[in-house]
Amino acid sequence: MKHITITFAVLTILFSACKQKEKVKSDPYQPQDYVQLTHPEWSKNATIYEVNIRQYTSEGTFKAFESHLPRLKELGIDIIWLMPIHPIGEKNRKGSIGSYYSVKDYYAVNPEFGTMDDLKSLVKKIHDMGMYVILDWVANHSAWDCNLVSAHPEWYTRDYNGNFQPTPWYDWSDVIDFDYNQPGIRKYMTEVLKYWVTEANIDGYRCDVAGFIPTDFWENVRKELDEIKPVFMLAEWNARDLHKAAFDMSYNWEMYAAMHELVMNNGSFHRLYEHFAHTVNTFPRNAYWMNFVDNHDKNSWEGTQFTQFGPALDACIVLTVTAAGMPLVYSGQEAGLDRQLSFFEKDVIEWKEHYLFDLYKNLFTLKKENKSLWNGHWGGEMIPIVNSADKVLTFAREKDGDKVLVVINFSDKKTELTMESNIQGGTYKDFISGKEIKIAKTQKLEIEAWGYRVLSMKSDS
Repeated sequence: MKHITITFAVLTILFSACKQKEKVKSDPYQPQDYVQLTHPEWSKNATIYEVNIRQYTSEGTFKAFESHLPRLKELGIDIIWLMPIHPIGEKNRKGSIGSYYSVKDYYAVNPEFGTMDDLKSLVKKIHDMGMYVILDWVANHSAWDCNLVSAHPEWYTRDYNGNFQPTPWYDWSDVIDFDYNQPGIRKYMTEVLKYWVTEANIDGYRCDVAGFIPTDFWENVRKELDEIKPVFMLAEWNARDLHKAAFDMSYNWEMYAAMHELVMNNGSFHRLYEHFAHTVNTFPRNAYWMNFVDNHDKNSWEGTQFTQFGPALDACIVLTVTAAGMPLVYSGQEAGLDRQLSFFEKDVIEWKEHYLFDLYKNLFTLKKENKSLWNGHWGGEMIPIVNSADKVLTFAREKDGDKVLVVINFSDKKTELTMESNIQGGTYKDFISGKEIKIAKTQKLEIEAWGYRVLSMKSDS
C-alpha cells in the first residue's frame, strides 16, 4: 500500500509539471519565433549565382559550364542556381527553342544540356569545390505536351469552355495551369522534388511563382525534403507566410524597385527608407531576403544592370551586399553584361574581364569575414543612423563584436553630411582604400556623387 501511495504521488507531481510546462508553452504573452524551419548551416554567410545554361557558353551544356566553376569560386559564390534543366515543350512553343519554364517531363534532363550523368558530374564538381547547387523548379504549370496532360488531365485547371488554360490573367500561352485542389498533383510533385535530391544530390530549389501555389503544399514539401537532407529553398515571391515552414529566402522586389525609382526617375528617398523600416519591423528576423540588381526576368524584359541603375550601379550593388539579405549575381553580370539576353533564342554571353568582378569579389570576401553581414539570425540587424543629408543612406550592422558602417549617396551631387549615433564610434578599415579610419559619435564626411563608403571592424582586430 505504501508503494502504491508513493507511485501515485510521483505521478501527481509529474502530471502537475507537465501541465505547468504546457501552460508556459501556450502562454500567449511569450514571444515566439515566426520562422520554424532550420536553415542549412552552410547558408549563414552564403552568396548565390543564377546560371543561364543555354546562354552561358556556345555549347550551352553542363559540361561546358563546368570550366567556369573555378572562376565562380574565386568570385566568392556559394550557391549555384541552375535555371530549369528539363526538356522544353514543343506545342505552342515561344520562339524557336522555347522557354525553360515550359516543362515537358519533370523526371528528365533537357538533352540540349546533356545527360543525367552530366548533371550528376556537375553537381559533384560543385560539391567538391565547397559550393552547393539548387534547381529552378516550375510547379505551377507545365508544357501543353507534358506527359501528365494525357496521363492525368484532371490535374489541370480549365477555362469556362472546359479547355486547358494558361495561368489565368497571364499571357503565358506556352504553358497550362495545374490544379492544386487535386491531391494527385500534390503527391506527384512532391515525389519528383524528392527524386532530384535523392538521385542527383542537389541541395534544394528555387521555386517559380511560389505564391501561386498553396503554402501548405510547400510546407509539406519542405518537411519531406529535409527528411532526406537539409535543403535550401528560394521562393520567387515575397510573402511572409512562405517563410514560416517552407522557404529560407524570397525575392527582395521592393528594394530593387525603390533603388531603381530613386536613381533613374528621381523617386522618393523615403520609399527606400520605408522598405528598411518594414524589413526590421515586419519581416521575420530569421528569414532571408534575396537582394539583386539583375536576374533573368529583369534582364530579359526590363533592361540591363546599366540601363536600370545608370551611374548609381556600383552604389546599388554595395547596398545589395551590405543590407540584410543574400546577394545574387546573374549570369554575365560580373563580366559587365550590357545587353538583354534573348529568352527564347540562343544568345551567348560575352565573357571578358570587368571591374565588377573585383567589386563583387571584394564585397563577398567582406561578407564572409564580417559576421555583421551574415544572413538571418547569424547576422546583425540594420541600425539606421541619422545624418544631415537628403539622399544619403547611413546605417550600421553589428554582431559578436564585428561591425560595418555603410554610407551611400543616392544623389548626383557631391555631398557633405554629419552623422550622429552612439553605434558609429570606433576605428574601422575602409573598404576601398584599406586604410584605418576613426569615426566619432558625431562625424562629418564628404561623399562623391553616387559614391559609397563601407567601413568594417573585426572583434579580433
